[in-house]
Amino acid sequence: MAGIHLHQITPPGQQSPGVGFEQPFEMLDACHERVERMLRLLGKLREHVKSHGADAQARDAARDVMRYFDQAGPHHHEDEERHVFPPLLAQRDPAVLAVVIRLKQDHREMAVMWARVRASLSALVEAGEVWGGFSAEEEQRFDAYDALYRRHLLDENGVAYPAARALIRGEALQAMSADMMGRRGVTP
Repeated sequence: MAGIHLHQITPPGQQSPGVGFEQPFEMLDACHERVERMLRLLGKLREHVKSHGADAQARDAARDVMRYFDQAGPHHHEDEERHVFPPLLAQRDPAVLAVVIRLKQDHREMAVMWARVRASLSALVEAGEVWGGFSAEEEQRFDAYDALYRRHLLDENGVAYPAARALIRGEALQAMSADMMGRRGVTP
């Protein structure tokens, strides 16, 4: 049986064509697309190692997933915490407020869960060919991380982002763009 081609998914550093920080909500949407790609890559990796172990392809895929969730993931959450959530909390719509409170809690849970998922991926990378596979507990952690992230994305895409787009305009949108670029060292 031929190996699964783990790198058929767009690498983590690539973004949708034409999307830049000058368009902050489009950039946030593109980040969500990359999160979904990385979650799919993690799923493919989990399947791949069942028959191929920690071969070079598996180790490369694990590094890609770790790089994305170590670097881009925290930046993305900070963008939301700084710019998307505050105006939504300030407007006091009870339904939106409940979702934003849950999203903020998700960010804290994701950080804790990521540390555990990352430890499993790091063990795969470090052990190389002698790696023994993911335990049932590790598989459950992967499933929980994936499920939390997917529900989180639905809440953001379905509730938080549409509500924030209606509120964040003009100078506030420009300030959001400038902050996102500044924290990443990107020049306009």
